[in-house]
Amino acid sequence: MRDFPSCFGENGVQVADASCSSLGVSKPSQNCVTCLYKCKLLGKSCLISIVWSKNLMGQCLSVEIDDASHQCICKVDVKSSLFSKRKGSRSLLVNSSKIEVFWDLSVAKFGSGPEPLGGYYIAVVFKGEMLLLVGDLRKEAFKKTGAVASLCSAILISKREHISGKRVYGTKAQFCDNGQIHDLRIECDANSSDDPCLMVRIDAKTVMRVNHLQWKFRGNYTILVDGLPVEVFWMCITGCLVQA
Repeated sequence: MRDFPSCFGENGVQVADASCSSLGVSKPSQNCVTCLYKCKLLGKSCLISIVWSKNLMGQCLSVEIDDASHQCICKVDVKSSLFSKRKGSRSLLVNSSKIEVFWDLSVAKFGSGPEPLGGYYIAVVFKGEMLLLVGDLRKEAFKKTGAVASLCSAILISKREHISGKRVYGTKAQFCDNGQIHDLRIECDANSSDDPCLMVRIDAKTVMRVNHLQWKFRGNYTILVDGLPVEVFWMCITGCLVQA
C-alpha cells in the first residue's frame, strides 16, 4: 500500500467547479480550497497558492508566493475581519521589486463552499505585468491594476479541497488539461453497524467501492478516468479522508 501524497503534483486532480457541497448532512465546520499555480518571477520558477477557507469564525483568503525550494517569498492574508470589506490591495517588496496583490469580492457569489462561484477577481501584478489573474471579472481587474497581460502568465497545476462532513460529498472535477468536467461524488458510511463502506462515483457511475471499512480503514486504489490512471487514497478512523 502506498503512502498518502503530501500534496498534489502537476498531474493532480483539478476540481473545476467551486460549487462543492456536503449533501444531506450537517453544515461543515471547516472547509478549505487550495489552488496552486506555477509562474516565472525574476527569471526563476515560483509557486503561487491561493487558499480559500471558511469556518464558524467566517471566511478567509490567503495568497502566498514560494520559490522553487518552497521557501515563502511573500504572503498576503485577508482575514475574516477584512474579508467583509470585500476589496483591497497590498504591496510587497521582493529583491527591491514591487509585487502587488489586488482582490475584489464586492459582488462575488458564494455557494456552500469557501471559493466564490463568480463575480470576483484576484490579481497578482509584478513590474506592471499581470502575473496571475483569477476570477471572471477580467476587464475590471485590468482597469483597476493598470497592468498589461504577461507573455508567461501563471498556470494552474493543482487544486485541492478539504471538506468536513459526515456522509456524502459532491463536486465537479477535471482530471487533465482541457479534459471533460465530471460530476464527482464520495459516499462514506464509516459508522454503519451493518457493513461500513466507501464509494466513489463519477458521473453517477460507481468506479470504486470499499466494503468492511472497520478492517480496510486505510488504503489506495487506481481507477481510470478518461483513459488516465487516477490514484485514490483513503483513511477512515474517526472520519473519512479521501485524496485523489
